[in-house]
Amino acid sequence: MKKCILLFSILSLSLIPLKAQKYEITIRMEQPKDSVLYLAQHFRDQFIFIDSAQLNNNVFTFKGRQKLQKGIYTLVDASKKKSISDFTIDGKTKFSLYFDKTLRPEGVTVKGCDANKQMFNYMAKNSVARVEMKEIEQQQKSKNATTKQIADRAADSLTKAMIAYQDSMMLKYNEFIFFKLQKEFDIENVPDSIKDKASYYRTHYWDKIDLSNHDLIYTPDLFQKMNYYFFRILYHSDADTICKYADIVLDKVENDSTMMRYFMDFIMPRYYKSTKNIGWDQVWCHLVRRYYEPNKSHFTTNSDVVSKVKQAAFLEKSLIGALGAELLMPDTNQSSDINNWISSHKLPYKYVILWFWDPDCHHCQEQTATLKTLYDSLSIAGTRDFEVYAVGYESDVDKWKTYIKEHQLPFVNVGGPNVNIDYQEAYNVHGAPTMIILNEERRIIMNKTLPTSSILPFLRDYEQKRSIGRR
Repeated sequence: MKKCILLFSILSLSLIPLKAQKYEITIRMEQPKDSVLYLAQHFRDQFIFIDSAQLNNNVFTFKGRQKLQKGIYTLVDASKKKSISDFTIDGKTKFSLYFDKTLRPEGVTVKGCDANKQMFNYMAKNSVARVEMKEIEQQQKSKNATTKQIADRAADSLTKAMIAYQDSMMLKYNEFIFFKLQKEFDIENVPDSIKDKASYYRTHYWDKIDLSNHDLIYTPDLFQKMNYYFFRILYHSDADTICKYADIVLDKVENDSTMMRYFMDFIMPRYYKSTKNIGWDQVWCHLVRRYYEPNKSHFTTNSDVVSKVKQAAFLEKSLIGALGAELLMPDTNQSSDINNWISSHKLPYKYVILWFWDPDCHHCQEQTATLKTLYDSLSIAGTRDFEVYAVGYESDVDKWKTYIKEHQLPFVNVGGPNVNIDYQEAYNVHGAPTMIILNEERRIIMNKTLPTSSILPFLRDYEQKRSIGRR
């Protein structure tokens, strides 16, 4: 892969301990929009506020005696929500920054700090190059062959020039934090000889990052890299793949409670709370079993570990691949004889769709109607290879039976107070509608509620993957 001039950012900075000293940072603005600015550090997608300064003749002055570690700092607007600009503390703690009305790197003047001067020069050069590249890209779309050829040569020339500039700046100013971290957070180049480039990229994504440096947690780069890795690169992968590559980075920090907490506190709630992403509950359970249960999460309490392990045990019953619990329930005849109850596992179809629904639920009514349409059309065509085991999620049996009769629901309709097990616990059913799909072995192959239009594509995709797996 070639380096791309669009991928360098101001945010690749770090914090390194520095002897305590006074600081005096003057911020001059041509057109200030606020009467107060805040001095802060990044922490994940939030800010840690350190100081504030009032506007005085278009000048904000931050002045104090506390320690300012080497690294990244940011100017935050009066709302405390928007970062105006980042800068570095890299040895000098008394300097000034002047921003013109654009607030862009090209309009920043630095006095008293060469580290910031070279950083803003570098960013300004890249900013101008990005504008040039956008203009060239428009010309590359031209239908005129000559214009396109000229634009292609210009793009290649600009890219080479910027790579040479970037490399020279990194070499010349490699003692400055900004340039050190530019190299550390640079995108991993995948060798041309590698066939499975996606796998290589996922495997080596963290190779350049020194995760033993706790101070990286105060840079937006680490957050962005973590967020991109888990929720972009791995986002559409199956659960096993996510677990495999998540372990690559988490194993690197499992003995470092500071870094482990930084990652876990961010990713765990997102995997646990997801109701739409298939397999994310499996990822959450995997992380609990691998890192919390063996007491590798030293940052958390014993009660939190016990709670997570207990919840994992509950969720594991309904994870994809788990053997679905057999349900025995009476149909609308409501027989009290268990021998007359219908089994979810003994239906003469390849697949079983467990459909937990409530006739009083408007969404259930809509989804049940569309499911009926699909069911009827496939039955008429003679191509239906699934049965719907529809569990009435309604305590009023007469209301449930009336709804089935009036709407002529053709499913295997079961319900009422009699059931062999607690299906809410067995299948993690928290409400209606809930869909679970079982294969011919009655193992769970889907534990998320699919739109009716997605059922057949899902089953076709499942069949195709199984067919490939058998080869």
